[in-house]
Amino acid sequence: MSNPVLNDNFLENERVLDSRPMSVSGAVNKTLILFLCLLIPAVYTFSLMMSGYIDHAKMLTTGGAIVGFILAMVIIFWRNPSSYKFLTPLYAVAEGCFVGGISAFFESEWVGIVLQAVICTLMTVFVMLGLFKAGVIKATEKFRSVVLISTLSIGAIYLIQFGASFFGRSIPQIFTASPMGIGFSVIVIFIAALNLILDFDFIERGSENMLHKDYEWYGAFGLMVTIVWLYIEMLRLIAKLSSRE
Repeated sequence: MSNPVLNDNFLENERVLDSRPMSVSGAVNKTLILFLCLLIPAVYTFSLMMSGYIDHAKMLTTGGAIVGFILAMVIIFWRNPSSYKFLTPLYAVAEGCFVGGISAFFESEWVGIVLQAVICTLMTVFVMLGLFKAGVIKATEKFRSVVLISTLSIGAIYLIQFGASFFGRSIPQIFTASPMGIGFSVIVIFIAALNLILDFDFIERGSENMLHKDYEWYGAFGLMVTIVWLYIEMLRLIAKLSSRE
């Protein structure tokens, strides 16, 4: 995963030598479980919004965003592997409410955009997985540092934009359908895609270093966070492109 707590010291310190270490297949299975936990509330919230129950859907979307953020911070910074099997599904449910509401908002403005974003996201995930498995892109220390700095920089931009919105302000151009705005979205998607390499690498190295079995949930959590981020950025890019037609 791309957050700073997952470094080589983390992998070394959390190593176990019991009969049930973390495995790649186990992390894949946990990822599928988390996405099922995300999909059900996402479809429900999406349906509410599209059926006209806007107030209820907005409540679930906002609540999901807040609860999801709090749970994500707890999962990332609370080193308690035994809690991951409980906290990560709860996070996925909260994130599902948020994703469903956001998806419905975009779909109401641009019909068909959700399907396009899903297809583009899945294609990106499989391409990056192929490049990782083929050794074309390797998660070296320099690579991790560049991706981490880039990710934090993007996060800072979004944080500034969020704060400015309370004063009726906005960062010029980059959140519009202008060429600069489209270019910014392409860069963000590129960085999000590179974060997938770090997620794949953590799962693989976690297995090699024999992390505890519960870290399969942690690896699945990191991969889900990145894929959801990538999906939302795909929505934004397609919306910008559609606005120019």
